[in-house]
Amino acid sequence: MRIDVYADVLCPWCYIGKRRLAAALEGLDGRESIDVRWRAFELGPDLPRVPGQSAAAQMADPSWWGAEAPSRIDRIRGLGAVEGLNLDLHRARPVNTFDAHRLIQFGYARDLGDATAERLLLAYHSEGADIADHGVLERLGAEAGLDAAEVRAVLAGDAHADDVRADERRAGQLGVTGVPSLVIDGGRPVPGVQGAHVLRQLFADALPASSRP
Repeated sequence: MRIDVYADVLCPWCYIGKRRLAAALEGLDGRESIDVRWRAFELGPDLPRVPGQSAAAQMADPSWWGAEAPSRIDRIRGLGAVEGLNLDLHRARPVNTFDAHRLIQFGYARDLGDATAERLLLAYHSEGADIADHGVLERLGAEAGLDAAEVRAVLAGDAHADDVRADERRAGQLGVTGVPSLVIDGGRPVPGVQGAHVLRQLFADALPASSRP
């Protein structure tokens, strides 16, 4: 069974969803037959590559949450804490994530896709890292286990750009409109922030009969 996770590094719900997905899969009968892959979905494809206001400041804009922002931010932080995450929206500064997605795709080419996504999520949401900066991405890629020289070469060119665009085209074809969204074996997208017990039952029901004990 294949689970495609359409997500963006900028999204705190994607980090929460990643933890819930892991909990749902842990110990699941037939887990060895499930292939999970992060798929690119840019929340802000027109965002600049230079950090500006923090995510919290942007959320407080009247065109977003306005006066409701503090309570909503507290809720996100609280839900993240339940999953062991420190979601610091006052440090996180949204930037263009196209190259971050290219790096994750390269990670999969080296069997380190999940580790690469995890390192980028931590860096952005907890450390306030500029995940559009190539020097930062090189460091984070190396910390995820990738070869720094290879990461540098990937970022200097357009490697895996077509993979990112292909993911985004496929997302549109599948009807993915928000993140995180899970697509099981090419089916209809489902929300990826559901409780682990709900996801676990969803996966168990979707497993082919041959993969069940």
